[in-house]
Amino acid sequence: MTAENICTHRVSIITGHYGTGKTEFAVNLALQLAQQKPQVMLADLDIVNPYFRSRERKAVLEQAGIRLIASSQACTDADVPALPAELLTILENREVTGVLDIGGDPVGARVLARFRDKIVSEDYQLIYVLNANRPEVRQADAAVEYLRAIESITGLTCTGIVNNTHLCGETTPSEVRKGAALAAQVSEKTGIPVLCHVALDRFTPELSDLSEPVFPITIQMKKPWE
Repeated sequence: MTAENICTHRVSIITGHYGTGKTEFAVNLALQLAQQKPQVMLADLDIVNPYFRSRERKAVLEQAGIRLIASSQACTDADVPALPAELLTILENREVTGVLDIGGDPVGARVLARFRDKIVSEDYQLIYVLNANRPEVRQADAAVEYLRAIESITGLTCTGIVNNTHLCGETTPSEVRKGAALAAQVSEKTGIPVLCHVALDRFTPELSDLSEPVFPITIQMKKPWE
């Protein structure tokens, strides 16, 4: 499966609980889109206590031809509770394919609320990233409640679920399958389709029997001590 198959809309908004691997998914998505689309922009809007920041991979992204928009270009270690004005470039320039990496809780997702009217007038999708190993969302009802809270605060409608269940370096295909089962339950309860299952590229052959396609990634984000 390619990024273009996932990003069937011009603007893809990536959200979900913190620790789900949203940023890893968003960075991989942008890097693969850059191989298929002429203009790709990635907005790092995870400004509420982010653990991983896509802006940490600025050099890699820019080398791939991706324009990075971040809340603080000058200080990569600061969490600045402000949105860059350049965000409007993604929303207004319809030649651009945009990926927005949003905060990992409903409060973090609130940054989108002020842009709701603009977003809904554009071709967008809101993708909910799910990790069955996050205690707060490992049960279907809790995951649904979290999803609905994000929708309520942003005023946007979720259009797809991405299973990104992992245990960092301890991830196995069985973990991805566990997440697939949870994603199926959340999909059944909400009517929102599962777009794909995220897995390291070396696991793809072992997961080919899953109902939905597998989106292969390579690890881009490193822990602070690595």
